[in-house]
Amino acid sequence: MPAGPSSEVKFEIGHVLFIDIVGYSKLLIDEQSDQIQKLRQIVRATEQFRLADAEGKLLRLPTGDGGALVFRNSSEAPALCALEISKALKSHPDLRVRMGIHSGPVNEITDLNEQANIAGAGINIAQRVMDCADAGHILLSRHVAEDLEHYPRWQPYLHELGPCEVKHGVSVSVVNLCTDQAGNPQPPQKFQGGASEQKSAMSETRISRKSIAVLPFENLSEDKANAYFADGIQEEILTRLSKIADLKVISRTSTQRFKSSPDNISQIAKQLGVANILEGTVQKAADQVRVNVQLIDAENDSHLWAERYDRKLTDIFAVESDIAEKIAEALQARLTGAARRAISAQPTKNTEAHQLYLKGRYHWKNFFAPGYERVRDYFQQAVELDPSYAPAYVGLGGYHAFGAANGILPPDENWPLAESALKKALTLDETLAEAYNLVAGFELYYKRDWPAAERAFRHGMELNPNFADIPHHYGLCLALFGRNEEAVAQMQRAAELDPFFPGLNLHVGRLFFFLRDYDRAIDGFAKTLELHPGYVTAHEWFGDAYEKKGMAREAITQWSKALSLSGEAEHAAILEQTYATSGFEAAVRALAQKKLERLNERTGRGEYVPAAQYLMAYVRLGDKEQAFAWLEKTVEERNWFALEIRVNPIFDVLRSDPRFEPLVQKLFPSDATESAEAAR
Repeated sequence: MPAGPSSEVKFEIGHVLFIDIVGYSKLLIDEQSDQIQKLRQIVRATEQFRLADAEGKLLRLPTGDGGALVFRNSSEAPALCALEISKALKSHPDLRVRMGIHSGPVNEITDLNEQANIAGAGINIAQRVMDCADAGHILLSRHVAEDLEHYPRWQPYLHELGPCEVKHGVSVSVVNLCTDQAGNPQPPQKFQGGASEQKSAMSETRISRKSIAVLPFENLSEDKANAYFADGIQEEILTRLSKIADLKVISRTSTQRFKSSPDNISQIAKQLGVANILEGTVQKAADQVRVNVQLIDAENDSHLWAERYDRKLTDIFAVESDIAEKIAEALQARLTGAARRAISAQPTKNTEAHQLYLKGRYHWKNFFAPGYERVRDYFQQAVELDPSYAPAYVGLGGYHAFGAANGILPPDENWPLAESALKKALTLDETLAEAYNLVAGFELYYKRDWPAAERAFRHGMELNPNFADIPHHYGLCLALFGRNEEAVAQMQRAAELDPFFPGLNLHVGRLFFFLRDYDRAIDGFAKTLELHPGYVTAHEWFGDAYEKKGMAREAITQWSKALSLSGEAEHAAILEQTYATSGFEAAVRALAQKKLERLNERTGRGEYVPAAQYLMAYVRLGDKEQAFAWLEKTVEERNWFALEIRVNPIFDVLRSDPRFEPLVQKLFPSDATESAEAAR
């Protein structure tokens, strides 16, 4: 694990071709030497090898029975090279070779023998993919195949094989690359005589029978303003279910895209990766509530359980608890004592306070849109009516913490308010996972105490294994400390629980941007925009990824869309015109100049503007002195953007300056990663 920022500079994404001679160990020593020599000559004679080598875009890792080539120029290069090798091998039938390809992170290192070497997940996974092959095969990881599928010329040659179990019980998804002249069209032995059964079994295990999504409840009240109440009932039931560790529960932010009582239950369930769907209606009039619910087995559209509740408003928590318990029984989910207590909790007896809390949650989805202060006001009024209402304190703490962490509200004013509210919440109820997610942010962004933050993340996940916000947040933070594989794993866990949340898909793209895996970053931003086409930040970060890929025209297009969607069409026009007449660098500077003007206008009006925004503008302008002046201010501000400077590639232009590392060390003391290990 890297201990300092310098290791981040060496990190890169490699496109790896791993090559192996089948049956090598059974050959005589002279035969081994002869075959290795032949293979070396064939590989070195390929056009892709020579081009990449001449450009300094090729790394070589010899192994006893083959080797690995790491291309740094193109994701297509290893596939093209493999096809060339395969064609040449037709003239050497005694040389039985298999190949595996994957794109992923690699590092140049010095091994124990003081020899240059290459390590990283890119190398490891390429070898695992190759391990699934027989002689003649060129196998690709699913990730590489997805990259190639964008080009029509590759599509006829890609043949899906499915998952393959390799070393240590790890499963990799594999695609066979073969043409009429190269590759092996037959499925490898590991996929023959049961490949379809293996795929079917994998599909069955992926979708647990103890999995559920709660679709939006339909508001049948005559007063349509009661939509917040129907939303609240759905979310409260979902929250109670999510505390049952034996269930997989999809987050509300992913189910909200589907309507109530849909016709295509089975399709929705497949998209969400669940076996069961809960749907319902809510009707509220004065102090009376009617709730109808039905639990559906999505595979055969059969009703597992249904109930109608006619109760007083004061009994609504009992209704939610009964629904959660009945669902657990129907799905045969194991209920621990802690889970029973969690799903039967009644956080307040004050119905007015509860409705204010539900209104705060309802408007949270428009957080920091015009009028966002009412979110804070609803939660504040709720705790004033009932000072023992723990979830309302979490909502209030979340308002201040989220605003401070994301550079929306002044951190020095809002972090103490967040701390006070969260301490009160946990004093009242120490089982609230949502509170621990916010506490983790407070510990890291405000107090700069990573071990304490990590403890909060882990405790929150223990309390509620279905709360996607925690692995989402935790994954982003792990990347700050060089724990990249863990970061990706946490994000994948979050995506299983919240597959359609635009913010999560946005941050998946951003995570890969931080890891310098720009192809996967682009995929993440593209998926985000499929879900939410008007997402300004997604277009902006999409442009950043294209810039790092050297795709100037595409970067300008995405930045222009971001400006247009922000109501700045005139600035978008300036950007496009400057690019057309003066080139990319001039366009970037013009955009930064306009950004700086807007920041100064906001500051002039007395608005809070985080230092990181000025830092970014001056970096884009190429004004290094001003950039370092604002970098110092950014480091002092207690928000996410201060910590991001360690991993954000946009700041690579500053890293070679001797002033940069001391500032990073101020944020991340040299023992930060070691102390994180101790916290584990």
